[in-house]
Order: sequence, then structure tokens, then C-alpha cells
Amino acid sequence: AADKPSTASKPPPTKPDPTTSDAAKGGQPSTAPSGSSELARLKIRLQRALRQFPDFPEPGVLFEDILPIFADHELHSALIRALELHVTSSYGIGSKPDVIVGLESRGFLFGPSLALRVGAKFVPVRKKGKLPGPTETESFKKEYGEDFFQMQSDAIKAGQKVIVVDDIIATGGSAAAAGSLVKKLGGTLLGYVFMMELDFLKGREKLDAPVYTLLRGQNKSSEKEEPTKNEDDYDMPLRTGGFGSDPVPANKLTHNREQNEIP
Repeated sequence: AADKPSTASKPPPTKPDPTTSDAAKGGQPSTAPSGSSELARLKIRLQRALRQFPDFPEPGVLFEDILPIFADHELHSALIRALELHVTSSYGIGSKPDVIVGLESRGFLFGPSLALRVGAKFVPVRKKGKLPGPTETESFKKEYGEDFFQMQSDAIKAGQKVIVVDDIIATGGSAAAAGSLVKKLGGTLLGYVFMMELDFLKGREKLDAPVYTLLRGQNKSSEKEEPTKNEDDYDMPLRTGGFGSDPVPANKLTHNREQNEIP
């Protein structure tokens, strides 16, 4: 027999109360707004943690320091959670990444942790000659010539879905090289994820997959003349105190990524 309309405080057993359903309790249908608001809060916290150092390491350079995020357990956790929220909300269960690819060397700071969170494996992209065994190689241009990235030939299987991560996107050359390596190995490039972006260098225009930047960076140079160096010329040497984010080049910059390599 059909259920009769209920006038009691609870509906019939065959007609569950919609106010107590999974959606009302915070189940799958309502996670998107909740995740979006959580991500917004986390981004505010992380943005406030960044430090700027004018005229470092040379006059005319404004250096963005991301180290405070990694020096604080709660901020570090907030960073990984924010990136996780972006990945899960953007790609969903059906397009969940199989592989997180991190660029040498600051993509190694958070790439492995993000991979653990989203249930993917981590694969490093390294400078030429740093990886054992068979490798694939891709070149990218620098101010004084070209450099080479490599990935182990068996690191990505055909059809695996991949996200490339790094701390910052400047001119986009090194990230584009990493994306090319992914496709050489038969991977499906879902997109690129960065902590920060130097907007005025228009690096995302070189990338052929969606680009996501977590935090705000400077959007223009303080000089009229646009800088020409790429992101591989903007790295902080290890010997001066560890990793920091790429500075905004305002005048000139001579240090390079070779000073920042991991053996």
C-alpha cells in the first residue's frame, strides 16, 4: 500500500526525512561549498605567512620568502590541505591524478606530501645526469643558453593522469619542459599547480594544460623594462640559507638554479 502523508514528527520509514539525509549532514552533495570556503580561509592564512625581503640577494630584487610556511607545522599542513582541496575539487574521483610530478628542486618540498594525500605516486624531474637508468630528456631555454630536464623512462605509464607541481611559475620554460616529458612517456597531463606566479612574465601562456596558482604574487616589475631572465635564473642559493620563493626581478639578477641543485 502507498504511504500516507505523515503528520507526525518523523516521516514514514520508506520516506526518509530530507533534513537528515547525507546531503544535509554534509555528505557528497554539499562538500563543494564547504571545501571552497575552507580553501579560501587556508589561502588567507598562507598568504599572511609570506615574507618579502627588498634588495635580496642583490639591489633591485624583491625576494618572496616561502620558508615560514614550512617552518611552522600548522602552516605546512594548511598548505598541503589547500593543494589537496584544489586537486580533489577540480578533478574529482573519475579524474584523480595517478602521478604528481615535482620539478627540481622546490617541487620536492611539497610534491611528495601532496601525492600521499591524493593517493598518487610522486615522480621527480631532475637536471640532466642526476637520475640513474634509462631516461627521457627535454631541453628548455635559459638566458645564457639551454638546460635539460630528465625523467626516468619507466616513471610514468601510458594513460596515467599527471599533475606537475612547482613552487612558482615565472617564464614557464621549465614547467613546459616537464609537461613535455610527461607526454613523451605517454601520460595524460591534467594540469599544473604552483604556489605562486609572476604574472607579468606571462609564463602560463607557454603551458598547454590548465594552470592553478594558490597564492598571489607581484603582478608587475618595479622597473619599466621587463626582465628577461627565466625562473631558473631566480633561485636562492642553498649556501645563503636554504630555499625561498623566486624573487621578482626588478633590475638585475645573476644567481641561478645551478647553485640550488640537490646532488
